Amino acid sequence: MKNLNDLLGELGISKVRLAKYLGVSRQMLYNYLAQGNLSEWPKEKAMKVLCLLGVQNLEDIENIKVDGEYIIQVENRLNDGVKESSGKEIIADLKGFNKKEQELLSDIINLLKEKLSDDKTKDTYNSYRYLYHFLQSMETNKELKYILAYMSKSMGFIDHTEYVFNENQQFIFESILFSAMTLYTNGGASRSKIADTHKRFVQEIEHKKEERLSRTQELNTAKIQALKELGYTEINSENAKEVLDKIAEIQSRKV
Repeated sequence: MKNLNDLLGELGISKVRLAKYLGVSRQMLYNYLAQGNLSEWPKEKAMKVLCLLGVQNLEDIENIKVDGEYIIQVENRLNDGVKESSGKEIIADLKGFNKKEQELLSDIINLLKEKLSDDKTKDTYNSYRYLYHFLQSMETNKELKYILAYMSKSMGFIDHTEYVFNENQQFIFESILFSAMTLYTNGGASRSKIADTHKRFVQEIEHKKEERLSRTQELNTAKIQALKELGYTEINSENAKEVLDKIAEIQSRKV
């Protein structure tokens, strides 16, 4: 079993991914790996591990030459196995989506679960918390989509000629973002040099907060007035539409 653990480590296979490939919990996988021999595993799970490694029995592990080609072969088998087992796990939640949408959602969910499971510093949690805010804001800020396209291109996932959004705006945005990233990467911008720019950034954030607060107060005032005019004390499921219509009417009086 030591040979198996050493090989898994050399291949960079995380316990989370191996557990998903086998269709077991991480704790169950740890229990398996703590056993003295692969023959003590459930036969189905032992066979899946051997198939993953491309060998007939545990003794063959000693003859494995770990090179780039072998790593890619194992990675492909692992990805296929994880996708198949994970797809069965969450497919019930994806009804109503087409096949490509189901595969995309499945891949995203599994990646999030894997990274969060391995998160020890909470950096991943905070990153995904910001990602959630990012996703929430995409419909009201088209530039966020351009950022995603830029990152996909720069990382080599898609061709640089692909423009699925507004091509002209996306082209301009990518060019500006590339200039900014180049400046940042090459160390051409010190904190002192861009302090004024960051100050304007903070001021804009504070201004937006003030606008939202003002809007919230305005809506709250209109709500109170609407309830008063209609003779209600609160909004509930029965009077919600009537109250909302009255709020809209009250706001239109100020136009």
